[in-house]
Amino acid sequence: MAKRIREKAAKNNAERDRRPQATAKYLRISPSKVRIVLDLIRGQSYFDALGILKSTPKGASELIIKVLESAGANAENNLNMSKDDLYVAECFANEGQTLKRYWYRSHGSADMLKKRTSHITVILDEKKKEEVAPKKVEKKVEKTEKPAKVEKVEKVEKTKKVEKAEKPKQKAQTQEGGK
Repeated sequence: MAKRIREKAAKNNAERDRRPQATAKYLRISPSKVRIVLDLIRGQSYFDALGILKSTPKGASELIIKVLESAGANAENNLNMSKDDLYVAECFANEGQTLKRYWYRSHGSADMLKKRTSHITVILDEKKKEEVAPKKVEKKVEKTEKPAKVEKVEKVEKTKKVEKAEKPKQKAQTQEGGK
């Protein structure tokens, strides 16, 4: 039999995630299609994520908007958080049940259609002042010019021009000498 049930339950309740979240289950869209859109909003602030989703022309964006707004409402009503301080900490789409249907084909055969479903979860978190990244200090690097290389390039170009001019003279001399 199980031992220390009360202790384990108390420990789990103390460690339970206290972040606002929302989940939509059994949505009739493939999880791979949803994950493409979720990658766009991961790590964004709440209002930036809503703006990105509203301007994204994917079918999954409408479903994710509903889940994101639900998570924001949960944060405001249940946990007394402000939507201005929220950002998308985690978001993922898991596979749900797959509906299997037949597609009848010619000569008495059939193919299997798999109509996939997904479970979308969005977890928000509050931005803390410590989490804001400090401004990066730019190091000034002095650029040193290298005139020696520039001079070598100029000399090479001049010698090529001289060589081109000399070649026709040499051909003319060989032709005259051969006659």
